[in-house]
Amino acid sequence: MSDAGQGVAASPRDQVREKVRELVPSLERLSLTYGAMDDFNSETDSDYTSYWRDWFISSRGNEYFCEIDEEYLTDRFNLTGLNTEVQYYQYALDLVTDVFDFDCDDDMREQIEKSARHLYGLVHARYIVTTRGLAKMVCRAPHKLHRGAPADVPSQLEKFKKSDFGKCPRVMCDSQPLLPMGQADIANSSPVKLYCARCEDLYNPKSSRHAIIDGAYFGTSFHNILFQVYPNMLPPKTQRRYEPRVFGFKVHSAAALARWQADEREKLKDRLRGARMESGFEEEEEAEEEEEDEDMEGDGFDGAAVQQ
Repeated sequence: MSDAGQGVAASPRDQVREKVRELVPSLERLSLTYGAMDDFNSETDSDYTSYWRDWFISSRGNEYFCEIDEEYLTDRFNLTGLNTEVQYYQYALDLVTDVFDFDCDDDMREQIEKSARHLYGLVHARYIVTTRGLAKMVCRAPHKLHRGAPADVPSQLEKFKKSDFGKCPRVMCDSQPLLPMGQADIANSSPVKLYCARCEDLYNPKSSRHAIIDGAYFGTSFHNILFQVYPNMLPPKTQRRYEPRVFGFKVHSAAALARWQADEREKLKDRLRGARMESGFEEEEEAEEEEEDEDMEGDGFDGAAVQQ
């Protein structure tokens, strides 16, 4: 058959050129996704992340953390005083900022890795009370977005509304989203807790991976500052309370009051005994004991006399 009917066969050189044209768009997307860190812009939700931070945030058990901007990590003012709290501080900082080039054995590397995680947690507590840090804690983390996809930033309340940190187990709180917080700003004092803004109580994380996180990595002020900056996130206080009932009928308030008074009376007695303070309760207790002895004697339980 003629060349007009079947078309001219492409030469090997033309085939190579066509293959290159097909690969160029893919190479361009790849270069945009994994471009140089020099193009990283902390003011926008960029797709660029350093390797160590990307690994740390995506690791299981670190879902409570948000990604810290590189500019914040490289500003020495933000790290003031941490060099005395973190072992191998400079090596840990180099590892976090992805410039670590120290040749060491596996044991040393493990120690530096542990220090890097501790350093990141301490800096994290400072970062999340900044304007950008607050926004990242209530937004979906940028690392969860597809690398090649456009940075479609969700609403500021998405992460909070999705209950990424858990829901309040109290029935009357209607599954109120929780927020992580610490009970102390000093490291190794207490693990992280979950705060409910509706009942204003603290709860333990369900996952054992989260329960071992140091509370100092979130600090004692984060949730309070968050509700000051975003007051629309603060839920109304619940007025619902459990009402005790007997066969569907409410328990009389006088009975509930008497039960409460009896409990408080016993608590007061215990406190006075612990403090070894004299009070009027001793005479009442002696009188009650005498009455009990009399009742036992009247029932014939005084015991038989021992004959000599």
